[in-house]
Amino acid sequence: MLSRSLLRHHGDAEVGDGLVDFAVNVQGTAPPLWLRDRLAGKLGELGAYPSAAADLRARETVARRHGRSPDEVLLLAGGAEGFAMLPRLQPRSAAVVHPSFTEPELALREADIDVVQVVLPPPYVLDPALVPASADMVVVGNPTNPTSVLHRRETVLALRRPGRVVVVDEAFADAVPGESQSLAGDALPDVLVLRSLTKTWALAGLRCGYVLGPPDLLASLAHGRAHWPVGTLQLEAITACSEPAAVDLAATQASSIAENRDAMIARLVGLGVGVHTPAHAPFLLVQVPSAADVRERLRAEGVAVRRCDTFPGLPPHHLRVAVRGAEHVDVLVDALRRVL
Repeated sequence: MLSRSLLRHHGDAEVGDGLVDFAVNVQGTAPPLWLRDRLAGKLGELGAYPSAAADLRARETVARRHGRSPDEVLLLAGGAEGFAMLPRLQPRSAAVVHPSFTEPELALREADIDVVQVVLPPPYVLDPALVPASADMVVVGNPTNPTSVLHRRETVLALRRPGRVVVVDEAFADAVPGESQSLAGDALPDVLVLRSLTKTWALAGLRCGYVLGPPDLLASLAHGRAHWPVGTLQLEAITACSEPAAVDLAATQASSIAENRDAMIARLVGLGVGVHTPAHAPFLLVQVPSAADVRERLRAEGVAVRRCDTFPGLPPHHLRVAVRGAEHVDVLVDALRRVL
């Protein structure tokens, strides 16, 4: 297994001053103006503790967005907080489907919970038969980071077993047109769905997310949690980004991401770069010889990309690149042309 330090490595570690950022999957460098105005309007309330009324309002807004009830919503200080809570469910054996985001495995391993890595071979399509029957928790990403694979909802649901909790990381689901294959609207007694708002709305520095699931599991996740775990600005951001107008804007952006992704794939393939397809997320898994050397040489050219040797199950000749617009892709393509 990879060391805990490698599991803790994320794309933000690749970014530096002056570098064109293809390493982090956040859309933009700051929230849109309308959202900044909403947050600024709450600055005068920071002298008071976050209110129960604001928490309820946020949960009600999220619940309406997904056709759930407020008691099926637990607000988070970023999706990663939800992974840190998973050990509170006390699984005997947790299966983590890889290649995938490594934070869930790290959280479980640091709690001394037995973790089984279920490594999917290329093309990285989920096969429930690979998960040990003994696993009473299964964690899977959809769409999956870094492969950009979108698993069919029927296949994810096939992971369900008596006595097992299925945890679905849908951090990038709102970047998929129509949120295809999402389980966020399914009220199931043994399924938890984690959502992040930091990517689509450029809120990585504010830490905003939530988990959807049955009230009893949410209560177990929250047991022992600190008081006022989600601040006033976070509550406002979660509310604002879950309102119908924001959901519509996210849907428009998802369509734009899909168009940019198709154009980006064509340009990379034209350079002779291998791209894993079909791709459904706002990032691409690419294959190049001597990936570590290429990554460093791209950095010298002013471009940051994500190393992938920190993802279990991926051989060392992969990199992950965020989907960007044509202007930024020009920079990447020119740099790759020189490097390759």
